[in-house]
Amino acid sequence: MRVVIAGGHGQIALKLERLLAARGDSPVGLVRNPAHGDDLRAAGAEAVVCDLESISADELAGHLKDADAVIFAAGAGPNSGTDRKDTVDRAAAVLLADAARLAGVRRYLLVSSMGVGRPLAAGSSESWAAYIAAKSAAEDAVRDTDLEWTVLRPGGLIDDAPTDRIRLETPGTMRGTITRADVAAVLVALLDAPGTAGLTLELIAGDTPIPDAVAALG
Repeated sequence: MRVVIAGGHGQIALKLERLLAARGDSPVGLVRNPAHGDDLRAAGAEAVVCDLESISADELAGHLKDADAVIFAAGAGPNSGTDRKDTVDRAAAVLLADAARLAGVRRYLLVSSMGVGRPLAAGSSESWAAYIAAKSAAEDAVRDTDLEWTVLRPGGLIDDAPTDRIRLETPGTMRGTITRADVAAVLVALLDAPGTAGLTLELIAGDTPIPDAVAALG
């Protein structure tokens, strides 16, 4: 399976690339900084340099040729301004969907955030509000496509060792954390589960093995 990952140098993306390469898939990471190529190649991925804030959908579609799926795992980062929350977390996600349609790629996984679809907590920062607004708009835009999309909303991200046990449910009221390694493993499992297309899912640590949690969704 050839899988193109936007935000290919992110912490989740690098773990995802290692998992895909280890099982014989062909991960491709889209990166803005050419210096990140060595890290992707060390993870077993092909690196493609492109700036999702300036590339056209037609040009990006050329990088998706022969892909079986695309995953949006990019983000402007916690220290970015509110403008880049929109240009990366929203606009780049929409751009990837447009390019996927042009390239004939049907499967699209969008890494979003728990907090989307819920009222902002009192005292939330301007940056957090802009981030949630951008992720919400990205979700809405992807849902409006005819792609085989799945939206994944992880809880608070931590760098602990993977547990391989999770809670994966349609949106509700659950809150919690999840390791980045477990998010990557769930994305791999979702790629193998076409029945999860059309679902928005929230993810935190739990007691259910990842394969069982994904299989229970259809």
